[in-house]
Amino acid sequence: MPAEAYDMVVVGGGTAGAFAAATAASEGLDVVLLERKSEEEAGHIACGDAIKGTSTFPDVIDLDYLKEESFTNQNITRAVFENPRGDDLDVPFRGAGAVVDRKRYGEVILEEADRLGTDMHYDTVVQDVSQDDDGRVTGVRAKRNGDVVEYEADVTIDGAGALSILQDKTDFSGTTFDTNVSYSQFCSAYREVIDVPEPVDYDDAIVFKPTEELGYLWYFPRSPTEINAGLGFQMTEEPMKLVDDLKRDLRNRPEFEGGTVTDKLGAALPTRRPYDSAVAPGFIAAGDSAGHVNPTTGGGIPGAAKSAHWAAKHAVKAISDGDVSEASLWEYNRDVMTDFGKRFAAVDLYNIWGMAHDVDELVEIVSSLPGQQLLDSLSKGSSSMGLGLQLQTLVKTFGHWDALYELYRVRKRAKEITTIYNAYPSSPRAFEGWQDSRDSVMDDLYDLVGTDPKY
Repeated sequence: MPAEAYDMVVVGGGTAGAFAAATAASEGLDVVLLERKSEEEAGHIACGDAIKGTSTFPDVIDLDYLKEESFTNQNITRAVFENPRGDDLDVPFRGAGAVVDRKRYGEVILEEADRLGTDMHYDTVVQDVSQDDDGRVTGVRAKRNGDVVEYEADVTIDGAGALSILQDKTDFSGTTFDTNVSYSQFCSAYREVIDVPEPVDYDDAIVFKPTEELGYLWYFPRSPTEINAGLGFQMTEEPMKLVDDLKRDLRNRPEFEGGTVTDKLGAALPTRRPYDSAVAPGFIAAGDSAGHVNPTTGGGIPGAAKSAHWAAKHAVKAISDGDVSEASLWEYNRDVMTDFGKRFAAVDLYNIWGMAHDVDELVEIVSSLPGQQLLDSLSKGSSSMGLGLQLQTLVKTFGHWDALYELYRVRKRAKEITTIYNAYPSSPRAFEGWQDSRDSVMDDLYDLVGTDPKY
């Protein structure tokens, strides 16, 4: 059976896959998107559904249509950190965020990819990757409706999600593609969508609550009476009974009395820095499959969309030039790293610090920090405060000054990481030296917090 030939094959129908396909198709490429689910189920993905602050999407699809159809709550103006020991922390956003109906959102972005000219192949499960004698990825092998199908393409874009099978099947030897990836850099998540009888009093907020093993519960209102309730925990920790923990908390919250669960789903999500390099000859990874999301701060959906858009743009140019080598695709890495990638890499330092401390101590410290500075640290990897706030914080955190001073030193390392990512090399030739500079800061961090290396 002859192979099906395209300019580009995109694997995965999530945010990254849909935006990559839509971008490439709008540029005139012959594109196919492979999605393992049926057309009816495509777009149904476990997600917190929250988009924080002023996050923007690439202007490649009909964004007005996307928002009208799936942005069910566009009035998210604050984050609430529930404190099991005392007063909650209420942090206003600098710009309004949103909560979406993730299934409808997923349907719309796939509709848009189709409208722009993408061939949509549902019920298609990718099983292997094809490479030529020089190691260039030349396509994938999949099973579609029970038949084995070969797809050939100049560029393959991996939007297959966390712990992508494409990366297990590809030989990346001789490339810069980041293979320093393990389960410990990911989290497990489970969420339910619940209809409640009466409007909640936090329909303008995304709500977080710490739980054991440095996990967290979330309550994100799609509407005043439709709540996305979920729980996540780091895979480095002992497994928790996720559903039991969530249900226990739901039983203790009066707003959920008489509520009806309308949907349940689980997923794995990256809680790591972006891949050092997400390109190889004929191959680009985007979104979850390259660590281009930050699910703890609402940076997941827009980050995946932007990275996929950039990936497709660079792939279009490389295909047009007749050169899909690693060097030709390299500028994509730089786009990511000097934009949201540097923030996600800095935030990762705080994640490493948090994993080294007891959750009760973290709750007390977090409860004492000024709200906006806390939010800036979580979402940007840096923050600042005046002398008055510094003195006030010192008083409130009496008994935790060692940990607070350690956190201050982590913040300095985060600033250094941001500077290093801003200087991401313009070609693969300087890549090893860049990694050495970054790893030196990371070694200092591990020594500071007294933990084993994450990478």
